[in-house]
Amino acid sequence: MAALSLELSLSCAWGGSDLPLFFLLTKMILNPKNKEILRVILAVCMVVAGILHFAKPMPFVKIVPDLLPYPLVLVWISGGIEILCGIGLLIPPISQATAWVLIALFIAVFPANINMAVNNISLEGIPNSPWLQAIRLPFQAVLIAWAYWYTKPDNNPKQASILPGYPQTD
Repeated sequence: MAALSLELSLSCAWGGSDLPLFFLLTKMILNPKNKEILRVILAVCMVVAGILHFAKPMPFVKIVPDLLPYPLVLVWISGGIEILCGIGLLIPPISQATAWVLIALFIAVFPANINMAVNNISLEGIPNSPWLQAIRLPFQAVLIAWAYWYTKPDNNPKQASILPGYPQTD
C-alpha cells in the first residue's frame, strides 16, 4: 500500500529554502493581531454548529458510535454545549473557562469522527471520500489548539465581547 504524502512547501525569497506551508500559515494565523477576529470566527462557528444539532440532528445522530445510548439526546447535549461555548467565548469574565469546556467537547466528540471515518459513514451534502474523512480526524487537533489559545489569561482591553462595556477602553 502506497503511503499518501501531501507535501506543501513554499520557496522563501530569503535564502531560497523551503518552508512548509503549514508553519507559514500557522505563524500568520496565530499572530496576536488576529486573535480576537479568530475568537469571533470560532464563536460564530460554534453557535452555528450547535444550532444545526437541533435544526438537522440526523446527520449528527448517524455518526454517534453505536455503543453510546440515546444518540439524539447526546446530539442535543453537544449542540447545546456548542451554542453556550460560542457565546461564552465572547464573555470576557468566563472566556478562559469556556475555552477549556470547548477543548473537552472537542475531545468528547472525537469518537464520532473516528466512527464516521472507520465505518465510512456518508452524510448527505458532505463529499464522501476516505481522504476527506482522514483529514477530519487531525483537524480536531487544530480545533483543540485553536480553543487552547483562549485558555491563557488575556488582559487585552479590546477582547471581543458581547457584554456592554467591553471592550474596556481607557
